[in-house]
Amino acid sequence: MRATERSVGAVLGSAVGDALGAPFEFRLPGAFREQFPDGVGELCGGGGWDPGEATDDTQMAVLVGESLLERGGLDLPDVFERFRRWALAEPKDIGLQTEQVLLGGDPWDLAAATHFQINTRAAGNGSLMRASTSAVYFAARGRAETMDAARRISALTHGDGAAWEGTAILHELIRVALLGEDPLAALPATLAEVAPEHRERWATVLAPGWHPDEATEFNGAVWPCLGSAVWALRTTGSFEEAVAAAVDLGGDTDTVAAVTGMLAGAVHGVGAIPARWTATLHVPLPGFGDRVLSADDLRDLATALTTALAPGRPPV
Repeated sequence: MRATERSVGAVLGSAVGDALGAPFEFRLPGAFREQFPDGVGELCGGGGWDPGEATDDTQMAVLVGESLLERGGLDLPDVFERFRRWALAEPKDIGLQTEQVLLGGDPWDLAAATHFQINTRAAGNGSLMRASTSAVYFAARGRAETMDAARRISALTHGDGAAWEGTAILHELIRVALLGEDPLAALPATLAEVAPEHRERWATVLAPGWHPDEATEFNGAVWPCLGSAVWALRTTGSFEEAVAAAVDLGGDTDTVAAVTGMLAGAVHGVGAIPARWTATLHVPLPGFGDRVLSADDLRDLATALTTALAPGRPPV
């Protein structure tokens, strides 16, 4: 399988997981299986979402990806301004913490830190959910650079280092998967690169024997969100099975399934994503005119991100 197929799988897979999970957000575990007892799920819509409509998870990922391409590299003030413009347009869904940071009036390099200083809690999963495009873009630059980029993008909205490290882990797992290698086998080496003060907690939720039932926080927090996505990948054999298992956990279903779809898409490739799901997938972009991206638009975006930082081409 070509690396591009895996890259498109990561970006498109995350969007599909997002749209699949959105109607089930905050519902109890088992709701997905109850609605689709034969295991053949659909992008059914509901809860204010049209069938196939992606949420803030994918919208923010698109904004990151387009900034990386248009600015020729990581321009943090530009990413923050795109986020702020989007937030001002009152999207259907936006995380409370993210909204407070983006609309609090503080500059891009102080907003998240100030929020964390005041609230002392900022370990939500909001920087995991938007990581597909940046993970694909930085994959060609190796472990150190992709993990560093993840931390810096995460820190735009999340002041807690636990969120930075979780996003860095996700970036690295995607990088490994894009090489055609097993991201689960790469966990020990990846955890060794995590900041020491966060390493033990991350090792716990990413351990082979961990189950989402053991989570000590709601899966809107960064630890159980990524832990659940890795669990779903580890315990299933296909893209469809992985995202269905993620949605069936209940809770923050759109984001857990978006992160799961990112991983499963990178592992299984874009060909494993059911066409019945991509057919209705669409991504509105509040604040950016009447733009609505289709699955084909996401494919093009992922392809451009894959080739933008090919080995030997220096980052801008």
